[in-house]
Amino acid sequence: MEQQDGGRPQISDEEWARFSEQVARESAAAPKEPSARARMVTERLRREEEERARAGRRRFGRAPKPGAGDPPGWRTGPAWQEREGRGRGKRRLKAAAAIVGIAGLALVALRPELVIDKLTGRAEARQEARDAGPLPAETGRPTAAPGAVPADRPTLKEPFRGSPAAQWADGAAGIEVPEAAAVGGMAKERVADALAKTKALLIASNLDPATLRGERPRAALDLLDPGQGDGRPLIERGLSAPSVDADPLWLFSRFDPAEVRVVGDVVKTRGRMSFDSGRDGEVKVHADYTFVYPVVRAKPGSDEVARTVVRRTLTMALYDPLKVVATPGKLQVVEWLESAGNDDCRRDGTGFLHPRFDSERVAAGTGPSGPVVDPYDRSGNVADMPKECATASRS
Repeated sequence: MEQQDGGRPQISDEEWARFSEQVARESAAAPKEPSARARMVTERLRREEEERARAGRRRFGRAPKPGAGDPPGWRTGPAWQEREGRGRGKRRLKAAAAIVGIAGLALVALRPELVIDKLTGRAEARQEARDAGPLPAETGRPTAAPGAVPADRPTLKEPFRGSPAAQWADGAAGIEVPEAAAVGGMAKERVADALAKTKALLIASNLDPATLRGERPRAALDLLDPGQGDGRPLIERGLSAPSVDADPLWLFSRFDPAEVRVVGDVVKTRGRMSFDSGRDGEVKVHADYTFVYPVVRAKPGSDEVARTVVRRTLTMALYDPLKVVATPGKLQVVEWLESAGNDDCRRDGTGFLHPRFDSERVAAGTGPSGPVVDPYDRSGNVADMPKECATASRS
């Protein structure tokens, strides 16, 4: 190697050429750093390949064998997927059960009777009562009181729930008139007139909404003979100034509109009617009916339902004015008897029925007193019922 001036070696042109060629060959053989774009493409392809592998394991349920570098106990593929899948399913079921449970608790809080009904069989008994349908008409005196029914609380929607009256006829449909026949020297037509007027009197006295609201029962009064001193005049005096000696409740069902109102437009009715005669020129009509009135307090928004059960036995007479002193075509009162279940008899003489509500009894802390009477029992005579305040066994 030649020396340059100053003692430094000088490289010839041939040596420099050989050096350059060697550097070029070594550079071509050395690994190159990939570009940023190349790195991104490579990474994306790697992720897609892994995703396809995972998808293949989930779909077909086949797992790759564990590799040599996997840690002991390592599990992959469907075994892990199945375990996690079952776990997620259980969590979903538990969540759904929790939602149903919460909804059930809310329902029990709002309407506990639904659960109670199911547990006690009351719901089935109630459905059986509905399926039984209305009772046939009463043709004679019953031999016993109606059987027990589920002791359900009445509601605004079902005011006769828990009552034997649920199977009774609605209103006037329960007042059936027997076929007329001549009796006591009275022609069949006159007997039919007496039966029709007695039915009209029962409707106007016990079913007419105006009468139930405590208004003057004009239609009923017009059917009565004004000349009978202990009949129509006595009742009119009771309407003007009610007292224990002149009580319109002897003939009319009336509620104080400031106190209660009747629920809906249905009053349940059950009973029978017959006729006979005791002398010439007379026809007597005998009526024995029980009316069931569902009521709520008059205060707006009241929803506690109570029921008052009124039984009446009446004997009305229609006379031939040519044979008996009477106003032609008008009914005279021979007998009237009345009893009422769930009526505060401490308030007799006011001219109104006064139903009591369960919440009032609870608040007052008072229990039942007096003899117990079933107001639905039609097997006995009203005249034989207790004269003092009694306790209704049901309403």
